[in-house]
Amino acid sequence: MGRNKTISDEAVLDRLLALLRTTTPDGLTFARASQAVTLSGATLVQRFGTREGMIEAILLHAWDRLDAITAEADASAPMSPTGAIWMLLQIMPGDKLEYSVTDGLLLLREDLRNPTLRARGSAWGAYLAGALGRRLTAEAARGERMGWQMASMWQGALIWWAFKRDHDATAEVKTVLEDWCRSVGATRGLSA
Repeated sequence: MGRNKTISDEAVLDRLLALLRTTTPDGLTFARASQAVTLSGATLVQRFGTREGMIEAILLHAWDRLDAITAEADASAPMSPTGAIWMLLQIMPGDKLEYSVTDGLLLLREDLRNPTLRARGSAWGAYLAGALGRRLTAEAARGERMGWQMASMWQGALIWWAFKRDHDATAEVKTVLEDWCRSVGATRGLSA
């Protein structure tokens, strides 16, 4: 008969994700993880198998969170270019934005190196592009293309904001996306 877990997997993964953001994947050890979650290293080995398995589980948990946030934004956003912009602004990490566009790139590196995590990122991107595209045009093929373009514009705007940091990030990204919508003729609902 198995033992009851004193801390749920979700609570462990939440704590480990916070730790991973400060230690980076290369610095995360079972000893550090054990201190952060107040479980023995042996218990963590039982749950995750290897250090790499633990990192993958943490990052899959982060993808689960992003999937949920994206689905919630998709369900709430108006079906218009303005809704597409609103949706992307909802997905931005708010008070963690500076971390996300600097140290968060170390986590992204892990997502790109690991085939399972890379597949999750690809699936999220496809979902996001579809949700954006539906708000930009009624033409399915054009919508998919425009959705990917808008997602790329959004990410580019965040990266360039991280270099400049001369305006509020949300306002800067919103302006870039509105300008892009105007340039591709997706102006329904945009202010002049």
